[in-house]
Order: sequence, then C-alpha cells, then structure tokens
Amino acid sequence: MSMNATAVAHLLAALAALILAAHTLGTLCARLRQPRVIGEIAAGLVLGPTLLGQFAPGAEAWLFPPTGTTTAVLGAMYQLGLLLLLFCSGTQIRSAFRRAESRTVSWVFVTGMLLPFLAGLGLLHVLGLRSSWGPHGNAVSFLLVFAIAMAVTSIPVISKIMHDLGILDTAFARVVLGVAVAEDVVLYVVLAVAVGVAQGTQGTQFGLPSLLGIGPGTPADMVYHVVASLVVLAVAVAAGPRIYRATSRWQLNLVHQASPVAYQLLFLLTATLLCLSLGIEGIFGALVAGIAVGATEEFSPAAARSVECFSFAFFIPIYFALVGLQLDLVHGFSVAFFLVFLLLACAVKAGSVYLGARLAGEASGSSLNLAIALNARGGPGIVVASVAYTAGIIGQSFYAVLVLLAIVTSLLAGSWLVHVPRERLLTAKPAAVKPLPRRTRKDSAPRPADP
Repeated sequence: MSMNATAVAHLLAALAALILAAHTLGTLCARLRQPRVIGEIAAGLVLGPTLLGQFAPGAEAWLFPPTGTTTAVLGAMYQLGLLLLLFCSGTQIRSAFRRAESRTVSWVFVTGMLLPFLAGLGLLHVLGLRSSWGPHGNAVSFLLVFAIAMAVTSIPVISKIMHDLGILDTAFARVVLGVAVAEDVVLYVVLAVAVGVAQGTQGTQFGLPSLLGIGPGTPADMVYHVVASLVVLAVAVAAGPRIYRATSRWQLNLVHQASPVAYQLLFLLTATLLCLSLGIEGIFGALVAGIAVGATEEFSPAAARSVECFSFAFFIPIYFALVGLQLDLVHGFSVAFFLVFLLLACAVKAGSVYLGARLAGEASGSSLNLAIALNARGGPGIVVASVAYTAGIIGQSFYAVLVLLAIVTSLLAGSWLVHVPRERLLTAKPAAVKPLPRRTRKDSAPRPADP
C-alpha cells in the first residue's frame, strides 16, 4: 500500500511527538529514581484526550486521528512493541534465587499469588462490575483478568528499581525476582486463557481449535486453552533453548550467519505465529521465545543486548505512550472507585505476601519490605490492562483503573525502598550455630574474663 507525501508527513509527526514525549518524560522519571515506564505512559496522557484533547482538541485530533493510515501504522507498532516487551521480559525469566532462599520464595509465591487471586474472585462476586465489561467480555474472561490484576508483580519495574538502588546483589532482590518470575509465568498463562475464551465467545475460532471442532465459549474451549498454554510453556522451557541453539548452528541458517539479531526477531515471530495457529494469544508466543533465547544468552549475548536496546529505544516507549494515549481520565473515570480498588488491591497483595514471608521465618521488617516491593505491578499490570482492553474483555474506564493501579503501586514501591537501609531489606534466617563441645569436668571451671 503506497502512502502520499501528506500521509507520510502526518505519520512522521505522530511518531516524532510520541518519541520526544516518551523519552523526555521517561528520562525525568529516571532522574527522580522512578521507573521510566511511568514517564512514557504520562507522555500518552499529555498527548491524548486527558490533556491535549482538553485544551487543544483540534491538534489532538489532527495528530492522532481515529481512522486512517496513521492510526493503522500506530496500531501495528503498538502490537510490535507489546511483542518485543514480552520477548525481553521472557529473556529475564531465569532462576533468580539460591537454595537458601527457596523456602521464602516458595511461601511468598504460594500465598502472594493464590490469596489475591481468590480475593479477586470474591470481590468480583460482591462488586459485580458488569458495567466494566468490554464489548467481548464475558463472566469467565473478565473474572480471570480481574483476579490476575490483583495478584500480578512486575519483573522489569522492580528489577530496575533495585538496580538503581544498587541492591540487585542482595538476598532481598533474589527473593523478589524469584517470586516475580514465578508469578509472571502464571499470569501470562491465565491471560492467554482469558483472551482465548473472550475471542471464542465472538463466534469465530482460528487455528487448531476450529480444526478440532471445539465450540467457541464452551467448557471444552476453556480446557483446551489451559492445556495448550501449559504444554507450550513446558515445551519452551524444556526444549526451547536446545531448539534455538541447534537452529542457530545450522550451516543453512543464512539469517543467523548474516545477523544474529535478525534471527532472534525471526525466532520471536515464528513462535508467535505458532501460538496463533494453536489458538493461543500471540503474546504468549513472544514470552516463550524470550524464555528460550534467554536461557541461551551466552550463545549470542551481543544479539540479545542489541534487540533489547533497539526495542527499548523505539518500539516499547511508543507502546507505553500509546497505552497512555488510550486513557481518558476526564470522561467516565471514577476517582472514588479507583481509590477503593487501589486500597483493596494493595491491602490484599501486601497482606498475602507478608503472611507468606512470616510463614517462611522472615522477620516482620523484612516481611513488610517484601510486601511493598511485590506490590509493584508495573509493566505486567499494564500488559494485562492493554491486552484485555484490546481483546474487548474490559471497558475503557476499568482499563484506566488498571493502568493507574500499575503506575501508583510502582511509585509506592520505589519510594519505600529508597528509604530502607540496604542491611535492613531482608533479615536472613540465622545461620546454624555449631553446638559447643560438651564440657568435661576439667572445663567446668569459669573462664577468666576477656581482656
């Protein structure tokens, strides 16, 4: 499809505005020791209906028209940015803790994931929120999205916060990242199921489910999506790294020989297409591709860094800016509902993490630090919101609530950890003290005082 000079100029103006605003506000947030993602989303708020649309609606409508070439291209970049974000997140999913911290990680993961998920189910039963459904939402898909929004923790945001504070080498950081890794894997499985169920209820099936004759929106459809997602994840973890390593060494693999970066992108697209052909949400394919590449990062570390640098320079900032651009905090947004939901979500998540840490034997202070750190929903929370909104599971008002929840909880976690001394972050269980040798009668006399 050809574009005339006017359409090209219009598109370039929109891209330039997004890049300028996203990197400017992201850098300001970084200098304030806050996650860059918050500034990138704020860029979308500034350029979108929340701010520019209020004071200069004509300029906002010209820069980002509802239809046309610019809208179509930005929509494609939004999808590519989301895929690259999930791919880069997948490369970070590795074993992040040591055997000594496994007890704390296990307890915190179980309570910090299960209790908020169950609380989300209970709250949804009480609150109802039928008005928050999107055009393709249904009871099952909305319930799953609501529940995982209560339980999610962000790997990129919390790891960036701890990197800036210089505490990534601590036991506290290893526990937080270990729990976040496990939670995010569960999150994306459940999210893939929710999107699959929502798409199935639209009456159209794509890929393997349609070939198997699985009816859309039926119990068999939901079971299929759960099983298929878990199988793909298991295959990616067990065989993905070997597949990537073996194909990279093929003599006929001219793509890898020409550019390892290009082959990683091809691997990402292939995994995404494979998941789509299985009837699974495409973002899950991007995640498992990242897991496979991340496990073999030593095979081509320069390529992995190049993909990450390129993604975070262009596509991912545009993705987060477009997330903010879709937010309208003026029309149809309830501040009271957001504050109530924020308090409930934070209380449930923090309380469940605190309980798990205490059951693991951590002190009250370190349990509190873990509870606040693991409340940062950041990137994954925004991904849940944007994917659910794009799939039509949630409406615009609830989409805004989930995005703001991710932003505010990330700010709270960063602000808290800045003021906690490094040595007080996590109180490790006391090391086993060797028993003193049993005294003999000769040793029973009191020892002289030390000088």
